[in-house]
Order: sequence, then structure tokens, then C-alpha cells
Amino acid sequence: MISELKSFPFNQVSSIPHSLIEGQWPTALAPMQDVTSLPFMEVVAKRGAPDFFFTEFFRVHGNSRIDQDILLAITENPTDQPVFAQLIGENIEDLRRTVRDFAPYPIAGIDLNLGCPAPRVFKKNVGGGLLRSPEQILEILKMLRNEVSSLLTVKMRIGFEDDRFFQELLEVMNETKVDLLSLHARTVLGGYRSAPSYDHVKTAVRSVGCPVLLNGNVTSVESANKLRELTGSHGVMIGRSAIRNPWIFRQIRESQDGEEVFCPTLSDVYEYVVDLYDSIEKPEIEERKNVGRMKKFLNFVGLSVDAEGQFLHLMRRTQSKKDLFEVCAHFLLSEGREGQFYNLEPFDGLVARPSSESSYSTCQLG
Repeated sequence: MISELKSFPFNQVSSIPHSLIEGQWPTALAPMQDVTSLPFMEVVAKRGAPDFFFTEFFRVHGNSRIDQDILLAITENPTDQPVFAQLIGENIEDLRRTVRDFAPYPIAGIDLNLGCPAPRVFKKNVGGGLLRSPEQILEILKMLRNEVSSLLTVKMRIGFEDDRFFQELLEVMNETKVDLLSLHARTVLGGYRSAPSYDHVKTAVRSVGCPVLLNGNVTSVESANKLRELTGSHGVMIGRSAIRNPWIFRQIRESQDGEEVFCPTLSDVYEYVVDLYDSIEKPEIEERKNVGRMKKFLNFVGLSVDAEGQFLHLMRRTQSKKDLFEVCAHFLLSEGREGQFYNLEPFDGLVARPSSESSYSTCQLG
């Protein structure tokens, strides 16, 4: 049972970016390392942009400088939607320097990463690792609140191994007047496969003085509507499911507007795969590595292709672009499949295994 904090009324909703359509609740694409780059943002936006984006995290340490590749998501943003720059780090002076370095750039705000569950990250006491130190988070956010002239937002989980500091963390959000809290409803050690605790989101919604975006297992327009109503969140943040179904933001918008919700066919999915490969391919690196990078995305797409998981099995074995697209064409276009509807929910029993096949391998796949 979660103890309640004193109720804190919403007082900052008007300061965050509005929904594309007046009167609708907002959506956001979750920050995902090695995923939410400029090319992926463009591919998603062509199929219906979220109301705002968050970059991959900018690593902040003593020798860090703004990563120019990640920066393209801000300086070359073609979507006209606001983009928040996410930072990950623990040293106050390094974070202060980095925030000041962002002053010339058109960002919607600064987002602090307090949720990355990758062991290589939290062992350095950054990302989700900081959730063990509410006092340190307080000092970091006090500095950021003083330095950030735009919006200050936080992406966090409900705790590191449990929720022992959850109430204290919510109090920190209030004390530092955070403008937006994106809450992933799992602990850091819970990774991505533990059951989300939406009661914690309910508590945050009632307790903090800023809008709360629900994050964690928002798999479809149906679950987005259901979970937002259940928790009372201001909106939803979607990560993995936007890789699997890049039309999900459009679908949520159509659902709120009472329109018929677009259901992509397998042919639409094939076009998405081609578009995605063309966008992320780097001609200067060997083909095998480009194929390996594409598999990270197809690990999620494949969750809705066939219930038996044969697409995932065969796709993971490919080494060349030719072989990869032969598998995609077989499952998405051949034998009359092109007109079949793509499953809007992932099939039961299938598991995505991005990157190194670890449930922790890609940070912030929320």
C-alpha cells in the first residue's frame, strides 16, 4: 500500500507544450538511447507525430561536450514539435556547464534522466542509479531549476529496487518545481518485464504540482485510453510500442477525436521497414553492422507480425541486407499477406531482444 502525500493541485499544465489538437491530452515519444535519433523521429512523424519528443540522453561528465549527432534531433528537427534535451549525469558543475552550453539551441526544455536501468549506467550512479540518493537528486534539481530558463522535466522510475524513497522523490519534484514528470511505473531492477505498478502513477498524479505522463506498457490506443483513465495522468509517454507501431500517436489522436482508428496493413509495415532502414543506414560502415542495428527495431516490429514468432526467429539469423529483406517480404507481402491487418497489440509469449539480447540492453525503452 502506498502512503499518500498531501494533495498538491495542478498549477503548471499551461506551461508545458500543448497537444496538437486543442482539448486532447498529450502524447510523447519516450527517450530511447540509440533509437530516438533524428532519422527515427522523422520516420515516426511521417506516420503521425507525438505532441513532443525527448532526445537520446546526452552524457554529462568532466570531459563531456554536447554530442553533435544527438544534437541534430534539435537543430534539424523537421516535425515542428517541441524537443526536450535529456541529460544523464551526477556532477552538479558538469551539469551546470552543459545546461549553459544548450542556451543557443531551440529546445523546449531540459529533461533529467533518473530512470535508465542499464547496469553499465546505474553502476556509475547516474540514470536510475541516482534513485538511491534522493538528497543528491534534490541538489541537482535545485541547480537545474536555477539554471534552466525553459522547462525543467524529469523522467524517472518509482525507485531503484523498491519504492522506499518514492514519497521523498515526489516531495523533491514539488520542492524544485519541476514542470513535467514522466513516470515509468517500474523499479530500475524491475527492468522491462516486471509488472508495472500503476498505483504509483495515481499517487504521483495526486501528489505533485506538475503534469504527470504515464510510461510503461502503453502498448496500443486501447491501453493508452484505459491506463490514462485509470491513473488520471495528464498524458502518456510511449517508447517500445512506438517502434513496433509508429502509427500509435495518430491512432490515439483519432480515438480522442471519435474518428475511425487507422489500422495498418502488413504492406504498410513493409513500407515502414524500408523507410526505417533507409533512414538509419550508414553507408560508411559495413553492411553487417547496419543489419545488426536494424534488428534492434525489428525485434519490436516482429512482436505483431506472426503469433508463432517465426519472423523473429528467421530475422535474427540474417547477416545481409538482402537476406533481411527477403524475410521481411515473405512475412509481410507474399501469399496475399500484404492486405492483412497488422496486430495492434503484441502477440502473447513473444519477447523482444534488442541489441545484445538483454532486457537491459537499450536504455529508456519505456
